[in-house]
Amino acid sequence: MMVTRLQFALISCFLTIALSANSQQKALSFNEIFITPVKDILKPLPQYSGWADDTHYIEYRLEGQQNKPYTVDVKTGESVPSAPSQVNEASVFIRNKDVIFKDPAGVEKQLTRDTTQEKNPTLSPDKRQVAFTRNNDLFSVDVVSGAETRYTNDGSNVIYNGWASWVYYEEILGRPTRYKAFWWSPDSKKIAFMRFDDTLVPVYPIYNSEGQHGFLENTRYPKAGDINPEVKVGIVNTGMKGTVWADFDPKNDQYFGTPYWMADSKTLWVQWMNRDQNDLIIYSVEPNAGTKAIIYEEKQNTWVDWFDGMYFLKNGSGFILKSDKSGWGHYYYYDLKGNLKKQLTSGSWRVGELLLVEEKNQEIFFTARQETSTRFDLYTVELKGTEEPKRLTFGNFDHQVKLSPDGKFFITTYSNLTSPSKSALVNKKGEIIRELASTQGTLYDSYSLPKAELSYYKTRDGLELPMTIILPLNFDPAKKYPVWISVYGGPDAGTVYDRWKNPLGLTYWWAKEGIIQVAIDNRSAGHLGKAGMDFIYKKMGIYEIEDYMDAAISLKAKPYVDPTKIGITGGSFGGYITAMALTYGAEIFTHGIANYSVTDWSLYDTHYTERFMGTPKNNPEGYRTTSPITYADKLKGTLRIVHGTMDDNVHMQNTIQFVNKLQDLNKHFEFMLYPGERHGWGGLKASHSTQETVRFMYQHMLEKPVPTEFLEYWKK
Repeated sequence: MMVTRLQFALISCFLTIALSANSQQKALSFNEIFITPVKDILKPLPQYSGWADDTHYIEYRLEGQQNKPYTVDVKTGESVPSAPSQVNEASVFIRNKDVIFKDPAGVEKQLTRDTTQEKNPTLSPDKRQVAFTRNNDLFSVDVVSGAETRYTNDGSNVIYNGWASWVYYEEILGRPTRYKAFWWSPDSKKIAFMRFDDTLVPVYPIYNSEGQHGFLENTRYPKAGDINPEVKVGIVNTGMKGTVWADFDPKNDQYFGTPYWMADSKTLWVQWMNRDQNDLIIYSVEPNAGTKAIIYEEKQNTWVDWFDGMYFLKNGSGFILKSDKSGWGHYYYYDLKGNLKKQLTSGSWRVGELLLVEEKNQEIFFTARQETSTRFDLYTVELKGTEEPKRLTFGNFDHQVKLSPDGKFFITTYSNLTSPSKSALVNKKGEIIRELASTQGTLYDSYSLPKAELSYYKTRDGLELPMTIILPLNFDPAKKYPVWISVYGGPDAGTVYDRWKNPLGLTYWWAKEGIIQVAIDNRSAGHLGKAGMDFIYKKMGIYEIEDYMDAAISLKAKPYVDPTKIGITGGSFGGYITAMALTYGAEIFTHGIANYSVTDWSLYDTHYTERFMGTPKNNPEGYRTTSPITYADKLKGTLRIVHGTMDDNVHMQNTIQFVNKLQDLNKHFEFMLYPGERHGWGGLKASHSTQETVRFMYQHMLEKPVPTEFLEYWKK
């Protein structure tokens, strides 16, 4: 887009006024940013951990070096130190390989005494038993008597009972489960679990270079098109031996998602999906016989996502699930036979999290991005009525809420890109009862801080997508500035929100040094719903990189952007995008740091990759055209490739094959390995990585030496 002289003059005038207004503000020095940070510019908000009851919330306040809990009355605002019973629950954990139970008063009891490692101890709902795995078998132990029950006996290095196979942990059950694959029934009388057989899953060797000879860490890792683990769904009665197996054939090419117990514990609902991931069925499984019946089925032309957080009404009237079958994620209310009672939300916007089903008043509370795709608000809608959802939050802010148990009050932490975070207590009518706290410190107005702005760019096919831009301090529109873009870019994994971001640390430093810092979302990031994600089916990476190219083109058109310095960086999927940017998008992007990157989708796991790409056998052209290796001959900018040698998620094999191609093409690039590191790095390696990034920025984006302050700081 061309900028006219009038537009340029208006920009200059506006910035001159802004700079004049800020002329009395100070800039932070290196020492004030990194050595002894100025404390009173921003301050942490209190932590609101939840609610003691309908009219009292728990607030943690920093006193000295400790966070102390207080119980606060919503009506009066008066607070008293919280009683242990209000903030502590019975819990279990592992110490020295054994299971330890801690009651609400903090009294501990050791429940197991075994030299073998116990894993994932999980309290039953009635707090009387603890389930766990040991040597890939499932056990439980009675909290009072210490009596232990073993439910399975065939655990081995390829058979796992209640312990997830890698691809299920990473892609289906999720990392927060820590490989846990068992679920208590609400009445504490049964445990459902998954049994995995990895016998036929290919082994991927990961080399550890420690010691004189090194050694191999063998992982059962199914890459795109490979054989998946065989899975069975079992149910046991607590304290008794014998397993009831759900009526599924483990030999079928299939997946199972997180199961859900109904509120009365009489039925287990199991999510089943075909290998192509375009057909999802919810089965009702009878726990005493294992027989199954279809409750709900959903098919889509591309892929179907697992249902997350299905809710069963306690009165037995039905269940609520979130589906994106319309192209946008919305809530649907079904009876227990799978008949639709009501679509609760609709429109070209997405719901977020279901926070509360208030059955007495027949309404639900949920978050959604209805006002704009870059902000979350709180809404309520009736289960039976005809009214549209009602927004309970206020202003042009993003809201992160803690809802009271009865839904009559909530605490919101709200902000936008230009307004520091605040917290407020609000009632069900959307009225602010009182402002609680602000991130803004007493010295906030005394210092010149980088300002982030929300902007939009248009893609070559006319879509409008968001990005955030942080301009340099003392910005001069007559100058030329380098651009540094941070990306992730994976499906439904947006990073651009109208939400406050801490402007200190390296963000401040790069703004002070004169770098324009940008974050960009592509069409599959979630702003356009499932309909936006469907673009990438069978060609994941092409639409995304072209969107980033279009965003970069819009930036390059600005008179104050240096077109010879358009840098980009990211890790994992963001590393993949960076590698694509410097190859497929070589005419646009000039510099990049690609961290632990996928470089060929055939090298990544089955469930994630095939959902978007199919298999290499049925989509060979899609796999070829989405690999940066295919476009390696186009590399002409400065690319640094970084990987951990023991990455068990995105194997270093990706980087090796990419590097091999670049070398054969006689291409110049930079390369850094982190020995022994996984998918990312911490400790000394993280410090080294940060230092090397700073060096890269000074050498290539700023073209000047690294300041002596950094060099001295790194020596400490």
